[in-house]
Amino acid sequence: MKVFICLLVAFATVAVAFQSAGKLFHAARRSNLQMAKKISFREDSRKKLVEGINIVANAVKITLGPKGRNVVLERSYGAPEIVNDGVTIARDIVLEDPEMNVGAKLVTEVASKSDNKAGDGTTTSTLMTQEIVNQGMRVVSTGANPVSLRNGVMLAAQRLAQRVKDIAKPVKDNQDLLHIATIASNSPTMGAIIAKAYEKVGETGSTVVEESQTLVDEVEFTEGLTIDRGYLSPYFVKDPERQVCEMQSPRVLVTDKKLASVNDLIPILEQLVKTKEPLFIVAEDVTGEALSALVVNKLRGVLDVVAVKAPSFGDRRKAYLQDIAIATGATFVSDDVGLTMESVTMDMLGHADRIVVAKDTSTIVADASTQEALLKRIAQIRAEAEATENKFDKEKAQERIAALGGGIARIKVGAATETELKDKKLRYEDALNSVKSALEMGVVPGGGACMLYMHSDEALKQSILDECGGDEDTKLGVEIMFRSLPAPMKQIAKNAGLEGEVVADKCRNKPYGFGYNAATNTYEDLLATGVLDPAKVTINAIENAASIAALVLTTEVLVTELPKKEAAPAGEPSYM
Repeated sequence: MKVFICLLVAFATVAVAFQSAGKLFHAARRSNLQMAKKISFREDSRKKLVEGINIVANAVKITLGPKGRNVVLERSYGAPEIVNDGVTIARDIVLEDPEMNVGAKLVTEVASKSDNKAGDGTTTSTLMTQEIVNQGMRVVSTGANPVSLRNGVMLAAQRLAQRVKDIAKPVKDNQDLLHIATIASNSPTMGAIIAKAYEKVGETGSTVVEESQTLVDEVEFTEGLTIDRGYLSPYFVKDPERQVCEMQSPRVLVTDKKLASVNDLIPILEQLVKTKEPLFIVAEDVTGEALSALVVNKLRGVLDVVAVKAPSFGDRRKAYLQDIAIATGATFVSDDVGLTMESVTMDMLGHADRIVVAKDTSTIVADASTQEALLKRIAQIRAEAEATENKFDKEKAQERIAALGGGIARIKVGAATETELKDKKLRYEDALNSVKSALEMGVVPGGGACMLYMHSDEALKQSILDECGGDEDTKLGVEIMFRSLPAPMKQIAKNAGLEGEVVADKCRNKPYGFGYNAATNTYEDLLATGVLDPAKVTINAIENAASIAALVLTTEVLVTELPKKEAAPAGEPSYM
């Protein structure tokens, strides 16, 4: 009985303890959910946002132009990074003051948007945001309507973006790509490597950046359609030294079926034995007696044959198989299109100029007869890539386009240290993105000359002002946008050790293309000397900067979390 009473007391004690713990947990949870906020109004809110924007922009804009400096970023592990890339610097900045940090995050968003859309121009976007915000704040403080200012800024940004499209010139030749890559990477050597890669693979090819174990930069080219699957049996190897099987003018069978029975292959193998043509098989898998029959025929010299597994997985596997079928002119044998292995005829087999099959990769070099079908397929894949928001799907689509279009150029980046390697990779990526943007929408004079030219275009400015009607504050918004346009040229000149306003004055009201070349410290026709910027990069810089800056101007209240107050550590207990 005593034991039973003790147990009851123990259970009661535990229940009370759990109840108390539960109350404490819910109380703590409520306190976390209802964390105190700091609210700033009117001028105070905008002032803090602007301070945050200025801090980030001042750190980023010193990298602009050929004489721009570098920024060192501390890392919690490993060596610090020395970078010249605007968006990388902006993303790394976190300010202690939560209100100023909101401004920093807004300008980081501008840089990230430009990076995502065009892959370059992040520093220009950040600088333009700072300039529009600072110009706008002066006007807001005099009593102008912020909403009307925003409308004026957005209207001017739209018309300026359209003007850039109108005056942009298409890329003429590989020399233009060389100039663009050189300016974006700030290195003639890097520019030459990128131009060489694009000359080889063309617009439909792909250029990727990889790390190298050497100290020099190199370019490797992969010709034709490459899939990451090798031969299913080492007995298919024809060249023991290189451990590859190379086939000239083979026939190609493409199917998503699993081939296990030799009866599936006998009809087509009998016809190929008569014609003495090699056979390349791409299937979901080839196993059992089907694989054995192929190996025996290969070893006896009856038939030159190689089998590989289909690349990728799931729905993407079918897409790759259809790519291979179109590239070789083969009929895709699948239940989805109502075809079985028994119904396969010689007409359904594709052709290729050459196929090289290694242990882990296969390269198919298609002949010219399928060129028209390939271009249609590339256009279809491009449309699919534009329709999807998934970044991984976009990358895979680009890989497929590159493989079908003309091959892949791999730029192997070498450096003496890890820090230098990271910096060079960022420069290569920026330059590649600039080249892609230039091919897409053409080029304009670089060095801020395009924006300064539009700043001096009184007819353009007047046409935009006329659209504003009688709203004076909207007209002020247009003026703010136009006053901000010389900022990139001024900053490039400042980074080169000159007075920005003096340089901008010398280039005002000059013909289209005239500007300041900071690399050679001369005033010249930048279009003629190859100082070029992609039009897409300039358009994105104007649109993205105007978008965020206009919203900052209309800010009236700023809500931020108060920093948590850490409890003081408890002192050592005294046992005396």
